[in-house]
Amino acid sequence: MGTSLTDQFREQLHRWIDVNHRMRFILLFKASRDGCVATTFHTFCNNKGPTITILYNTNGSVFGGYTSTSWHSNNTYSADDKAFLFRLRHNGNCQPQKFSKMPSAESAIYGHANYGPTFGGSNGHDLRTFTGIINKNGNFFPLNGTTSLGSYYDMQGQSYNSVMNGHMQVLDLEVYGVEELKMLQRPWVRNVEWNARFMKELKESIETYKPLPGLGLQQTRILMVGQVGSGKSSFFNTINSIFRGHISGQANAGSAEHSLTTTYRMYQVRDGYAGRPLNFRLCDTRGLEEEQGLDDHEICYLLDGHVPDRFQFNPAVPLSPEVMGFVKGPGLGDRIHCVAFVVDSSTVDVISEKVLERIKNMQTKMNQRSIPQVVLLTKIDRICELVTDEISDVFVSPTVKECVDRVAMVMGLPRSHILPIKNYECEVELDQNVNILSLLCLRQVLHFSDDYLYNQLDQIETEKAALTQMKE
Repeated sequence: MGTSLTDQFREQLHRWIDVNHRMRFILLFKASRDGCVATTFHTFCNNKGPTITILYNTNGSVFGGYTSTSWHSNNTYSADDKAFLFRLRHNGNCQPQKFSKMPSAESAIYGHANYGPTFGGSNGHDLRTFTGIINKNGNFFPLNGTTSLGSYYDMQGQSYNSVMNGHMQVLDLEVYGVEELKMLQRPWVRNVEWNARFMKELKESIETYKPLPGLGLQQTRILMVGQVGSGKSSFFNTINSIFRGHISGQANAGSAEHSLTTTYRMYQVRDGYAGRPLNFRLCDTRGLEEEQGLDDHEICYLLDGHVPDRFQFNPAVPLSPEVMGFVKGPGLGDRIHCVAFVVDSSTVDVISEKVLERIKNMQTKMNQRSIPQVVLLTKIDRICELVTDEISDVFVSPTVKECVDRVAMVMGLPRSHILPIKNYECEVELDQNVNILSLLCLRQVLHFSDDYLYNQLDQIETEKAALTQMKE
């Protein structure tokens, strides 16, 4: 049995604490990680506001207590009308039950420097988890706490046996801080509607998209660049799924130490099953790594259209004009018209200096060619519980906005070029709001691609005008 707060447990606790406000649970103390020591518990948990204490016993039972007031080491009792004990699981079976503090009880918790989390008053603690230091015995902690269930909390007929199996041998003990998540009052991206009509509008705008006329292009080419595991291939799979009408895994995606993409692919997205190709291609290449993967030399060849579809990268043979398949005379239609850097939002703060330096070098090459750049900020559901619960809260989430601002600064791009997104990863059915956010990002990328083409058209017209003047 696991010894961590599952999504199911979080949802149940959320309903018990306050169903009307969204919240997140922050792990403050974990016995198996920090040591089962009372003073350590107080060091990590005192004065931290509301907390949840959870115990996982050796019989597969999960139980504990909630308090909305802070823990302390004052050797005094604290009142808290919102405090409660609970059972989430018994003998491995889901049996959630909440035990509120009795109305006549004045004390909800007891703060003592040498006690772990302690619930109940002076006439007998309903639950004192442990005293002093508890050393592990094999795979469990033999807690030396005491129970006097029903002294201050209404146990509704439940007992020491039906809640805790009659013992205090636990695999782990955790304390989580409970923090209410506040939304911004006004969305920082507006004019987005989370309904079927808007999704249809977005989808139709992409289905009918055509590259700028006058250049003879059939398709716009978008190059995806990012670290291993950032979600490049998953972005194509997400867009492909939307137009296929079901979850698709055409591109090889997943987690690995090195890039799963070893072949340059210019993926087609088709309008429906076996339908016509849409007028853009999502080009996927090797992942960025500190020492391996896509390098500065290769990026230039990719940007200029020298690399054919399905080209197999070979680390032992650097890409050069002598390599078989090298496109020696690429035209405008072969070039890259927009670059989408794919960045995992949950790892923004730990991107290495070497990778950032490589990105900056690549941006220099792109800027020299006037190629627009965007950032697809993936996995936003991992950095904000607002978005985990409801993807449509992405543009009112302070956490996501802060991440967008940070990435914009690091990449040296306008904030409007940083596009939050959630790819399909574990889902088995399409989700309307995931579709809307993905299509919104893709439409913006196509707009930026057209900006590049407008510049090319201006250059062509200027050269034609100059040539005409010379002839005259």
